[in-house]
Amino acid sequence: MQYISTRGEAPRLGFEDALLTGLARDGGLYLPESWPTFTESDMIAMSGLSYAELAHRVMLPFVEDDIPSDQFAALINDAYAGFDHAAIAPLRQLDSGEWLMELFHGPTLAFKDFALQLLGRLLDRTLNNRGSRATIVGATSGDTGSAAIEACRDREAIDIFILHPEGRVSEVQRRQMTTVMSANVHNIAIQGTFDDCQAMVKAMFNDLEFRDEMHLSAVNSINWARVMAQIVYYFYAGIALGAPGRSVAFSVPTGNFGDVFAGYCAREMGLPISQLIVATNRNDILARFFQTGEYRKGDVHPTMSPSMDIQVSSNFERLLFDIEGRDGARIRALMSALDQSGGFGVEADRLAEAAKLFDGLSIDEELTLQTIAAVHRQTGEAVDPHSAIAVAGSRIARRDPDVPVISLATAHPAKFPDAVEKAISVRPELPPRLADLLQREEKYDVLPNDLAAVKACVRERSRV
Repeated sequence: MQYISTRGEAPRLGFEDALLTGLARDGGLYLPESWPTFTESDMIAMSGLSYAELAHRVMLPFVEDDIPSDQFAALINDAYAGFDHAAIAPLRQLDSGEWLMELFHGPTLAFKDFALQLLGRLLDRTLNNRGSRATIVGATSGDTGSAAIEACRDREAIDIFILHPEGRVSEVQRRQMTTVMSANVHNIAIQGTFDDCQAMVKAMFNDLEFRDEMHLSAVNSINWARVMAQIVYYFYAGIALGAPGRSVAFSVPTGNFGDVFAGYCAREMGLPISQLIVATNRNDILARFFQTGEYRKGDVHPTMSPSMDIQVSSNFERLLFDIEGRDGARIRALMSALDQSGGFGVEADRLAEAAKLFDGLSIDEELTLQTIAAVHRQTGEAVDPHSAIAVAGSRIARRDPDVPVISLATAHPAKFPDAVEKAISVRPELPPRLADLLQREEKYDVLPNDLAAVKACVRERSRV
């Protein structure tokens, strides 16, 4: 399996090189040169596999040129051994044909654990085999940071620097990052938005001299391995609900587009997905695109679903690459327009093709609270605001009542207790292992929205 850049000017790479590279040297994102596919009989044979066994089956085509099958299976088993639920990604029925897939049973209570627990182990294996080190820099709107830190803490070959927007993540999200005292972990609160943090990470990667000096690697979803690991739970849910014998639909709360892009990948690999609902909050650049074909930045508005407070969705470039016929020159032109004028549009026929699969919509704060309350009344379960946005999106945009729709529950309700309590008058509690989180000591730096200051911090503290 070879990996190519969305912008067409970086060299093709094998899996391990793409893993370590993260962002392509031409500024693009790596993705497979072609999609491996599974037949109906292949998927029928997947029925009844454990989550780890299915993960091995689905992901092996992406890595088998670089990692022996038995070693990859061992990494997967280790990655998911720390999840609190035996099913790893359990399904709960909300109503007739309406399901919730709980993706918050990992160490940091968010869906990011599915990818990052594996990614940390893949990075560690590759670096140790090569006798080298890496400096990981990442930006987080809330959940990526804690999951990446948990996966990389105390790993001798890695130093990790996570940027988060000061005051724009929940207290639980912040403390899950800043209470980790490992010497190789460095948290930086940026006086700006998530988009500012993400732009800094990309700028560091695009400064090739700094990138090479610091041996930069990425854990954000610009790293293909992140998306690869998320493909698995689409197959897991789809097969559990009757695929390949029937189609399924998914509703995904998304800001950076990585999670829903993994659903697109699953469909390209053969899973019969009839609809992907792209559910956003007030920060609606993705919803506007799928409604109008215009991708245009706006202001970032703080909401009760802060992991989606994003106006530039990195992973959208991967979908755009396929929409535009895998034309790297066209992607370079569109990304240049985004940088220079704040947006671009696609041709009507391209949008129409995307609209066969995708629906995009924006869910406001009031409806988010109403949905948290409605799910609680129906099931007795609390859902966090991001998960509620997925459920609301499924109930508004579901195309076919005969096709089961699975909403992705991306975070534990206790990560956003204020919003949940406002909706249902019950404050969700953290699991016992995190019960003292709010009393733990914190360690982080506050830096201005200034690239030079952040680069100086990384250069001073990295051990490369």
